[in-house]
Amino acid sequence: MFKFPTFKAGGFALALALTTTALVPAVIPQAAEAATKADINADSQAALNSLYAGNPTAKLIGSKAKAILIFPSIVKAGLVFGGAYGEGELLMNGGVADYYNSFSGSWGLQAGAQSYGYAVFLMTDSAVKYLKDSSGLEIGVGPTVVVVDEGVARNLSTSTLKDDAYAFIFDQKGLMAGVSIEGTKISRIKQ
Repeated sequence: MFKFPTFKAGGFALALALTTTALVPAVIPQAAEAATKADINADSQAALNSLYAGNPTAKLIGSKAKAILIFPSIVKAGLVFGGAYGEGELLMNGGVADYYNSFSGSWGLQAGAQSYGYAVFLMTDSAVKYLKDSSGLEIGVGPTVVVVDEGVARNLSTSTLKDDAYAFIFDQKGLMAGVSIEGTKISRIKQ
């Protein structure tokens, strides 16, 4: 006869962590397979065009940026422990300079899954140099990155652009409260 295991307080946390570890990969199957360069190029261009069409401030900042990191689709899932992953590209001088991935992990009161895109507009040569010279950009460490929401966007113009980088989150879909890119690690995809 099968007997259900009993859990002590620490055992419950372990069981929950193991269940989450099993569920997150099932919810995020795209993260297991890398996209082709052609897929990333097409998706990134479509996402950037969509962002520009819906947000004139993003288009204004894009016209002044030294480089743009665009991640067209980040998939995030979590049940206490969570993760987010996506692939994108660095645009410079009118073309693709390199390919990057975006990863973040989290824990806390969370449950659900969602997808979103984001673009980081690198405004200074030092921000671009930091991205290329470091082992990756971590949002919240290194160059100053301002996440642009509606309130910030109302106050931005070409004369007020003074920070190293500006980030826009767009195209949110799914059932998870809130999106933050703080603590996100952006790394070059080795080819």
